[in-house]
Amino acid sequence: MTAPEKYKRQIAARLQASPDQINLYWKGRVALYALLKAMGIQSGDEVIVPAFTCVVVPNAILYLGAKPVYVDIHPQTLNTTLDHIKQAITPATKCIIIQNTFGLSCEVEEIITFARSSNIQTIEDCTHGFGGLYNGQPNGSYCDAAFYSTQWNKPFSTGIGGFSLVKNSELQTKVEAINAELISPSLKQRKVLSALIQFRKYLIHDSTYWTLLKLYRYLSKTGLVVGSSSDDELTTIQQPEKYFMSASEEQIKAGVKALPHLESDLALRKRNGFAYNDYLRTKGKWNYPDHVLSNHSFLKFPIFVKDREKFLLLAEKNKIRLGDWFLSPIHPVPENFRLWELQVADFPVAEERSAHILNLPTDTNNCERVLQFLEQHIDELIE
Repeated sequence: MTAPEKYKRQIAARLQASPDQINLYWKGRVALYALLKAMGIQSGDEVIVPAFTCVVVPNAILYLGAKPVYVDIHPQTLNTTLDHIKQAITPATKCIIIQNTFGLSCEVEEIITFARSSNIQTIEDCTHGFGGLYNGQPNGSYCDAAFYSTQWNKPFSTGIGGFSLVKNSELQTKVEAINAELISPSLKQRKVLSALIQFRKYLIHDSTYWTLLKLYRYLSKTGLVVGSSSDDELTTIQQPEKYFMSASEEQIKAGVKALPHLESDLALRKRNGFAYNDYLRTKGKWNYPDHVLSNHSFLKFPIFVKDREKFLLLAEKNKIRLGDWFLSPIHPVPENFRLWELQVADFPVAEERSAHILNLPTDTNNCERVLQFLEQHIDELIE
């Protein structure tokens, strides 16, 4: 069995799917692009997305000449709702992207039932949710297709990377035809990625984390290292050169090695997520409602602070590794939202949440230390 075959088998087993339904890519956003293209999304079409997402999602839509149509989120789940989606439907709506935010899926079955009755295709954005469950079934197994990310800090990591699951056999045939256009990563990209994987494994710890994180983000934006997003993806809506790229041998080997640890990692994240939620509820701060907790895999745990810069400095001083995902409605873009056809003021919940959000680590073996930090600075949290 080849390494790609083994990797696909491992992924498929966790998704209760067939290896033939799995497609591997250089990044998760490439998987989304392939799905949209296979669905026939083109100029004049509309694709519904939450106004609380990563910019690479509307980018994939815009690269095909289509229009992202944003919808607001629920303040307690940070996911959109069927009611929000219904208000955005037009005759041009061809696809709905259902996002799993921080590991939580909501109203998936209701949204899909509505979409099917309206002859609209659906894609689950499971970039935060691989390995988690929604109503007892694997995240991503409900829609026509789903895409996943294996970048840094995802449920399991291959440095960068991603894959798709296609439930619709006719759609999978189209995806396979499109995949024939994939280009291979260069030898330089593969070597740099391999070095970064080793670097992260052995050299990043509490005393180096903050400095190296800032350096990595700067170098990735300038293109000097393989990063999550290039500068082009954050400043323009033009598709970068060599965007449609296949997975590399290095990513596949890293995935095969990482996947056996997934269950223990997920269990740790859930324990910590429940501990954070219980603590914040006792303090009267933002927390998840009980009815969604069974569907949460807690990739990150969001908190909302009065002064983000101040709180980050406090965390750095105390060596608490806070995340900074979704600092804008189309993270990490800070301005010029109209370039992505987004009018932020139309989505007040997403605007307010992204203005105050930070993320607690759920992969820590010292949750108590994080809770002690929160206790010391609880007045810095809102709600």
